[in-house]
Amino acid sequence: MRNFIIALAIGVTGALFALPSSAAAQERFILVSHAPDSDSWWNTIKNAIRDAGQQLGVDVEYRNPPTGDIADMARIIEQSAAAGPDGIITTIADFDVLGGAITSAVDRGIPVITINSGTHEQSESLGALLHVGQPEYDAGLGAGKRAKKEGNVTKFLCVNHFFTNPVSVDRCQGFADGLGVELGGQMIDSGTDPSEIKNKVLAYLNANPDTDGILTLGPTSAHPTLAALQENGRAGDIYFGTFDLSGEISDAIKADIISFGIDQQPFLQGYLPVVFLTNYARYGVIPSNNINSGPGFVTKGNIALVEQYAGEYR
Repeated sequence: MRNFIIALAIGVTGALFALPSSAAAQERFILVSHAPDSDSWWNTIKNAIRDAGQQLGVDVEYRNPPTGDIADMARIIEQSAAAGPDGIITTIADFDVLGGAITSAVDRGIPVITINSGTHEQSESLGALLHVGQPEYDAGLGAGKRAKKEGNVTKFLCVNHFFTNPVSVDRCQGFADGLGVELGGQMIDSGTDPSEIKNKVLAYLNANPDTDGILTLGPTSAHPTLAALQENGRAGDIYFGTFDLSGEISDAIKADIISFGIDQQPFLQGYLPVVFLTNYARYGVIPSNNINSGPGFVTKGNIALVEQYAGEYR
């Protein structure tokens, strides 16, 4: 199954290229993410660049701001560009803060592919070759429409554990629009500390007992929210959707506590840019289109297809 997924990922390039058993010069790429060290979701992307590097005979380094500070991330992009790699892969966690660093790398002649956070339009305006990711507002909109249809949700809580990332707000706003209600104060800045997230969720639900839906933006906020619902006795009673997957989220989906996990296929976000940049460095070819890696909805009906790879390749 794992080999099939990898073969499928390579196939998206539109053509397979025979790679020499030993390259004359090993290409070097750097992936810069906005994630703090505590964010386990990025382990899947780390696995993807590791596998791609090994299979293609290239070196791929992962760099990130330890605390998730976006200004620090901009400096990391600048430092990475100064090192003269054969390509940079980066998120657009904050267009205004990161735009200068990304365009500076492009101006140096370094090929750049953007992933995960950001839009196709932002990526193009910064001079990147293409974007691999999930349109976040559209994903939130789809989640809201599903919650309205399946759960008749009218009042919700969006637990935003990365409030400083504008794209995270797009997810919550899309969810509200999908429900047909105002976002207003239904989004909280939860922070990333599990105990703090749990306490903030409990406090919100105590103050707003008529809340009938919850959206979390990934395992960082989903896991403490699960703990909060188990503590206040509302696990399985309140409509609960989340972005992304993990073993704990998969278990909650099977137990009818979480209704869906939005899978943006992070493995593809890490793997495909390495394939594209390698082919670009070696042969001068690259896809002309952006790649939408999601959204896809993982539910109890299809969880068996993906749960064995949750947190590793899914």
